[in-house]
Amino acid sequence: MKLSSKNFETRLDTVYDAIIVGGGMGGLSTGIYLARYGLKCLIIEKGKGRSLWMQDLRNYLGIDPHAPGRDILNHGTKQAIDWGADHLRGYVEDVTDEGDTFAVKVKIGKKDSVYPVFRSKYLVAASGVIDVLPEIEEMQNIYDYAGYTLHVCMICDGFDMWDQKAVLIVAREAQINAAFVLNWFTPYISVLTHGLCEVGEEMRQKLADHGYPLYESKIDRIIGENHKMQGVQLKDGTVVEATTGLINMGSIYHNHYLKNIEGLEWDGENLVTNDMAQTSHDRIFALGDLKKGLNQVSIAVADGTLAATQIWRNIRRQSTPRKWEENLNN
Repeated sequence: MKLSSKNFETRLDTVYDAIIVGGGMGGLSTGIYLARYGLKCLIIEKGKGRSLWMQDLRNYLGIDPHAPGRDILNHGTKQAIDWGADHLRGYVEDVTDEGDTFAVKVKIGKKDSVYPVFRSKYLVAASGVIDVLPEIEEMQNIYDYAGYTLHVCMICDGFDMWDQKAVLIVAREAQINAAFVLNWFTPYISVLTHGLCEVGEEMRQKLADHGYPLYESKIDRIIGENHKMQGVQLKDGTVVEATTGLINMGSIYHNHYLKNIEGLEWDGENLVTNDMAQTSHDRIFALGDLKKGLNQVSIAVADGTLAATQIWRNIRRQSTPRKWEENLNN
């Protein structure tokens, strides 16, 4: 069922088997499997997640390589609802562990917001990350190229940068090391710091040894048309020729609602999980970019399958088995 500010009250007395925080690839995969296991689940999606920015999903088995992320998300959301999952657009403010249940406080609506609390036996953290982009005066200029020829994931899109002139945009000196991995795909790399960090002599020499120019002026704008880059214009007037680029400025993790829950093992901002996507808290699961591991759509979808299956196993084992009563001897 599709929930909104108009009908969410019909579910306030429901204790879900699982609440899924995040309606991206991993969250939707979890919801589809849970619903098909006959379990009650609620997917809470804040909108504008990482998958939405994918313009072409070129490395996922069986999908048209020109399929945009938003189409897959829309289809997956409909699929989950059709199988019986509840879906709500909202922002998870806080989660409280009540012992047998979790209380999940949600903000619904940007104006005249309401803050209902939903409850569940299990919690699935699938809220992911959002990539940090270079801030310029006209951000729409960045959005016009992000996900097209300006990439954020080398594993996903390195092939599409093959032997092209590329810019690597960083915010910290350590992030420049991505250049020495990106050179598997192309050796024509220029490094841009957007004026955000100091670069030491050792790194400068390493870049020089590889023939990679370093530009430390702020970015003014991306040059190009129809989402295809031609270069980057800097504030000092320099134009760096490039037909592609990789932004490696870090990510913002949407994990604030988990910070007050005891018993969770963290590795930096990532949650440590077992091979079924289960965290050190036996009723909390973490998927995709939120857990320690590889950040890929294929991984997140598989994590959703694993988490849903483990939740089903736990609930099934605690449930009374169904019997064919008519065939039982009196």
